[in-house]
Order: sequence, then C-alpha cells, then structure tokens
Amino acid sequence: MHIEPTPVMNETNNSPSPGDNSVATSSDNISLAVTKATSDVLLVIFIHGFKGTDETFGEFPQRVKHILSETIANVNVECIVFPAYETKGNLTEAVVRFADWLTTLTVEREVANGGGAGTAKVVLCGHSMGGLLAADTLREFINSRPDVQCPLWPKIVACLAFDTPYLGLHPFVVKHSVTKAAEYATVAQTVGSTLLGSFAGFSAKKASQPAPQPQAAAQTGWARWAPAAYAVGGAILAGAAAGGAYYKREDLGQGYSWATDHMKYVGCLWDEDALKQRVETLIDIEEQEGVIFRTFYTVLPPAPPTFLTSRTFIVLPKRNSRNFTHFIPASNGLAPDELQAHTGMFGGRTNDGYYELGLSTAKLIREAVMLGRGVFEHDEDLSKEASADPTERTTSNSGEDLMA
Repeated sequence: MHIEPTPVMNETNNSPSPGDNSVATSSDNISLAVTKATSDVLLVIFIHGFKGTDETFGEFPQRVKHILSETIANVNVECIVFPAYETKGNLTEAVVRFADWLTTLTVEREVANGGGAGTAKVVLCGHSMGGLLAADTLREFINSRPDVQCPLWPKIVACLAFDTPYLGLHPFVVKHSVTKAAEYATVAQTVGSTLLGSFAGFSAKKASQPAPQPQAAAQTGWARWAPAAYAVGGAILAGAAAGGAYYKREDLGQGYSWATDHMKYVGCLWDEDALKQRVETLIDIEEQEGVIFRTFYTVLPPAPPTFLTSRTFIVLPKRNSRNFTHFIPASNGLAPDELQAHTGMFGGRTNDGYYELGLSTAKLIREAVMLGRGVFEHDEDLSKEASADPTERTTSNSGEDLMA
C-alpha cells in the first residue's frame, strides 16, 4: 500500500517545510502584502496673492518638495501652484472656487494612492492675499462639517502664509508705495489729499503729458471713484490705489471698472475687527484641530540715515498677544523697500533670506506631518537624527545644498 508523505511542520512557527510549495506561496503572498503599505500623500498647495501669477513662487515649490522628500520617510510629495485666478470681486467667491478645486484634487490623489478619505495630507501656502484665501478656505471646511466631532476633510494639516496682511498693511507701506507708484507710472505730481485726483487724468498712453486740470479730472473714472474711496478709508485706500497702480502700472488707464473690481477684492483689508477675528479663529483651529498656523513676514533691516528702524510689509500683532508667536520674521537685506521685499520674497537674487525661508517652511511642514503620525519632535531630536544619519546632506551655506 502506497502512503503519501505528510508535510513536516516547523515546531516553532508551524510553517511548512521547504518542500511544500503550495503553502509556501501563500506565505509569500502574506509577506508581500505586509511590505506593500501605502505611503502618505502630501499635497503642498501654493496660492498667489493680489495680481499674482503662476510664476509668483518661482522655483520655491520645487525646492521645498526636494527638502521634504529628503527629510520625511514614506511620503509622496507634490507641490502644486493653484492656477492663476482673477483677484477681483468678493473674496468669498474666490474661496468657493478654490475649495471646489482643492476638493477635486484631493479625491483624485486619494483614489490614485489607493487610500481612503483623509489619507492625503494638505498644506496650504498663501502669499499675500493668497494667505487670506487659504485661511478662509480652511475656516469654510471647518464650519461646513456636519458635526464638530467629524474629522476635517480635506485633511489640512497646516496653513502657512507669506507676508499676508492678516492684520493689515503697515502704514509705511502706504507712504512708500505711493512714491514707488509715482516713479513707475510717472503720473503722480502730488501726494496726499490730491493723490487720486492726480491719477485720475492719466493713462499709460498719457504718462508723459502734463497733469490735467481739476475740471477734466472730475470726468474720469478715477475721479468718480475718489470720493467713495475717501469715505471708506481716506489715505489708506489712497495707498491701496497706489499699490494697485504699481501692480497694474503697464495698463493703468483701464480706469474705473478695473479699480473698483479689484479694490473690492482687497476691501477686506480695511475691516479691522474682521481681520483680528480671522487670526483668532486660525489659532483656535490650531489648538482644537491641530492645524499648524504660521505667517512668515518680510523684515528689512535699518538703513540709516533714511530708515533708523526695521521695516515690515504687514502690521504685526502686539508682543503680549497670543498671536505674536505665530508670526515669524523673514529677513531680506537686498530689497530697497517693503513692496519689493514683498514681491521678491521667492527669489534668491531678490531675497538673501531665500534659502533660510525654504528650510524654515519645510521644517514646519515636516512638523505638521509628523504630528499627524503622532510624533512630536523637538529641535534637539532633529539634531540627533541628523548627526546619526551618515547620508544626511549638509545644510551649511544657509541651506543652499538642500535648496539646490
């Protein structure tokens, strides 16, 4: 009588002997399933500000992506610039458009990665007014949850801003931007109470002509808009008009419709109570939901004898407020004024603090990701990790190596 041999089992783990191929294949499949764990998806979204474009951030997003890919394990990083949008109309309208775009993007990436809802971690990075757009979108997602206990989706883990005037524009910017707008457009003959009247009679084609008489100016769009501007904010809106002239200097003459449409978009900058409430809400969201909120703001060092103190583009919170630690200085010793420091924030040739800004941004994003994994890192922990890893790339020379 012929008896089939019985497979010999390993006494310690009940695994079959090497001769049993069918069972061994099943074990291999289990092993492969364990090793094919999905990586995190990290979406870093960059949003430009007033009159910004797709080129606003230059190579900054790609450089930040490189740092994150080098310093965070098991993650697929995408740095995406939100497509250029019209900075006009009500800010709420822009929030709705951006929220729809972000929702669609998040679904696509989570499905492609094979994970469920919340597997894609999102970081919002807004420059200037883009920071307000990011903040209000975050607030909208928080408030639209069916229940306060529901997890946040899309899973936003950080809201970072770059020179966003959360508390308004610094008064000196108004003064200096008036001068700069006059230089670029070569249209302003006076400043102060006659600023808008001076702009009223000019266009790009009339830049070299003499200033118009008050009677002629009264018939133009700028002049018709001027009384309302002063009623709303006087010199502040005058400075905003000058800032608008700077950004739109090549076709300043489009006049009334352009001015009113775009000034409506930045009109929220004059609501002081709403500005303060937005910042307070963002800090509440950080404390309650764990969404990191920080703002990098440009700082120009003193330049005696003209400037005896440092200068900033934005108004800063009071030092004794809980908001103050959420605002991080970003020094720029190359820019001649606040406006150029603001617009040149993302270029190594226009900002000597560019590399440090990239490293600091990546550090905050890494912190947000690790907190989502339940890991809290101290600076000393990161230093030990760097020294223990022989493959760690040096970040001497102010971080040029990692930012390269």
